[in-house]
Amino acid sequence: MTTPPHRSTALSVVVPVFDEEEVLPLFVARLRPVLDGLGQERDYEVLVVDDGSTDATPVLLQRELRSWPQLRVVRLRANAGHQAAISAGLARAGGELVVTIDADLQDPPELIADMVDVARRESLDVVYATRSDRSSDTRFKRVTAHGYYDTMRRLGADHGPTHAGDFRLMSRATVEAVNALPEHHRVLRLVVPSLGFPSAVLSYRRDERAAGRSKYPFTKMLRLAVDSITGASLAPLRLATWLGFLGALVALGLLVYALVGFAVGLTVPGWTSTFMVVTAVGGVQLLCLGIMGEYVGRTYTMQLDRPTYHVAHDSGETEAR
Repeated sequence: MTTPPHRSTALSVVVPVFDEEEVLPLFVARLRPVLDGLGQERDYEVLVVDDGSTDATPVLLQRELRSWPQLRVVRLRANAGHQAAISAGLARAGGELVVTIDADLQDPPELIADMVDVARRESLDVVYATRSDRSSDTRFKRVTAHGYYDTMRRLGADHGPTHAGDFRLMSRATVEAVNALPEHHRVLRLVVPSLGFPSAVLSYRRDERAAGRSKYPFTKMLRLAVDSITGASLAPLRLATWLGFLGALVALGLLVYALVGFAVGLTVPGWTSTFMVVTAVGGVQLLCLGIMGEYVGRTYTMQLDRPTYHVAHDSGETEAR
């Protein structure tokens, strides 16, 4: 769902938010001084995408609009998900450079100045911010994150720098390339590196969430992993093929065993072995069907071509009128 940007600026900062009433004032207090002190980049916009918040987040954003002229609020009609919210912001961002960052302050806004400087100085299209220290995360989060990046690397997916999330800077050319992709349920941490544009990496220490609680539970993490794997690699389909081939070999071996047993008169019924074989073969078949179903589902979604988000209100369009 692509919408022309509202106006051209030197820098756009896209911030997806969902029920962030506790941390939003703290985030604004840290982000605004950074952007106001960027010199030639002071022609900026902060595009906050409210992903269907149900708390006081919309009220707080309306208050900030009165005193922060560079702020622009895009409210989605319903919760569409983190990646969809970022995509909605990218579709409307008009910056020559575009930064995406979450509002929980685990990613430091102060790093934006360094990202802009590196991009300008080295004429780069992408600057990734990678987490060099994740000690503030829970052990479960660290283990699952390591497993995610390791899995993507083994599958051959170009996921970019390890431990690079959605805190990054992109050039206008990069943003337009991302917006032009027809892919639904895109995972931007895989899409952007796959473009192969010139890039650099800046490291930072990941802080604890400044306030509130995470809106990314295990179910959403699992969905992100499935979207990442099925959207970036055909390896699971090949795995299903090999599992089917292995099952066929096992069935052929059992057939030979049964024929030999029948020939020598050793055909003794074996309930346990039969049960184990049937269960194993059935499990492999269901796994293969599930893997293929994920890919068929993605194809079906693409054919429907339904938008991944719906915009209820855009303060930038209101001001333009």
